[in-house]
Formats: sequence, C-alpha cells, structure tokens
Amino acid sequence: METGSLSRAVLLACALAAGLSAQTRKTIFLITDAEGVAGVCRQDQTDPKDQEMRQLLTGEINGAVDGLYEGGAGEVIVWDGHDGSQTLSALTIHPRSRLMIGDLGVTMTLERNYAAIGFVGQHARANRKGGILAHSYSSLGIQTMLLNGKPVGEIETRAALAGAFNTPVIFLSGDQAAAEDLHAVVPNAELAVVKEGFSNYVCQTLSAQAAQSLIHDRARSGMRKIDEIKPYKIEGVVTIQIEYTTRNALGADAHLRPGAEIIDARTIRYSGKDFLEAWTRSQRP
Repeated sequence: METGSLSRAVLLACALAAGLSAQTRKTIFLITDAEGVAGVCRQDQTDPKDQEMRQLLTGEINGAVDGLYEGGAGEVIVWDGHDGSQTLSALTIHPRSRLMIGDLGVTMTLERNYAAIGFVGQHARANRKGGILAHSYSSLGIQTMLLNGKPVGEIETRAALAGAFNTPVIFLSGDQAAAEDLHAVVPNAELAVVKEGFSNYVCQTLSAQAAQSLIHDRARSGMRKIDEIKPYKIEGVVTIQIEYTTRNALGADAHLRPGAEIIDARTIRYSGKDFLEAWTRSQRP
C-alpha cells in the first residue's frame, strides 16, 4: 500500500473509532432543584444564596454523580435548575461532572441525545397532597398545569420532553410525593425518597449523610438498568393547559398565540400534533 493510501486508511479508521466512541459514550443529564433536598422544608431555605441549602444540594448532586459513574456513565452534566440557575458553583461541584448554567430554552438541550436524564432535589407538582413546597414551574406565577387534562409539573413534562427525544428518565431524588409522580409515568425508574411531607411546609427528613448515601446507591442502580427503562412517550395530539395566578393574568393579545385557546382570564390551552409542538407553543412568551 502506498504511503498516502496508508495515511488515509489510518485517518479513516481513527474517524470511525471516534464516531463509535461518541455513540457508545453514555452521557447523563442531571436536572437539579432545591425543594426536594433532604433538610429543606421552609420557603426561606430555597433562597439560592442560602448557604446550608447550597451545601445540602451539592452533597446530594455529588453523591448522584459518584453513583452514576460507578454504574457505568461516561460523562455527567449537571444543570443548575433552581431559581435562575444561581445556586451551584464550579468550586464545589463534583470534579468529574460538568456544570451547565443558564436558561436552556424549550428543549433543555435534549436534542443532544443524552443516554438518560435524572432528577436531584425534585419537588412534586402543584397542589399535590403530601408535596413539600410543591408547585409547577412557578409558585408565584402558575396555579396549575394540565397535560391532556391531567395535573402535571416539572417531573411529568420534562419526562415527556425527554421522551420526545427518545431519552429515558432513570433516577429521581426528592420527597415521597415527587417519587410517586415520577413512578406514575416511569414505573421502573430508581427513586431516592429523602423526606416525607405532612403538609406544604411540614416534613420528616433523612440526615444529609443518609440522604447522600441513598442517592448514591439509587443513581448507581438506575445507571445499571438504563437499558431496561423505556422513554416516556405521549402519542398523538397533545393539549397543555396553564392556569396562571391573578398577578399573571393573560394579556389582551394572548388569543393570537399559535395553537392557543383562551379558557378564562387566567387560563390558556395549547394544542399540538404531538407533545413537542404543544410544549413549544406553551413556552412562547
């Protein structure tokens, strides 16, 4: 074989190997919040600059990252998903993870085709019995959300969004109500229940050490069974109905939004041929 042909063959082999490595590398996307963290039960604790909460959340995230790597993850990306993405720090986040900061937009970067997603510190949907600090996206701005007529919050809609990109949810840590919300749509996802709610601001919680250990173990288990967990897919036409709070009542031109139907002064319903279209329409200002 001539030298030029040999060089081209080597380059082609390297390119194919790199492509195969990229396809087999399991990148996990961790969505984080604060209300579902062990030890967090009062509204004032959710301030993104609350030092105790930041320490508690970071410990849980780092426990999950360790578990995911032990379970076979090739890379873990952590999104700072609480209150304007201003809670986590590159100084304290797990050294083997990558920190994503900022508003991720409608698709939340899921078009990057992650191997799976997980939730850390997740709360239940609005008006959920037993949910600690429960709300759907905005405790001040949104009263309720319905997906095809059923109450939903971040858990159900983000699981469906991931499903639209054929990505499964393998793991969640949070309170008992949040765990039940995920299991209703992804029955075999791994759960780390770190506290139980008696009312919106009353809870019984594990210690930080016990919670981090449990999260580590369940994240590892979720990673090991990643091929057994199917993406949560919603087939056919989808409606998403949002009831806003009084201070966020609909504007005069709300009826001009694509796929929108005005229900009353605070409620609007969006329709789409599938979840992704309906969700995209509902997220436009």
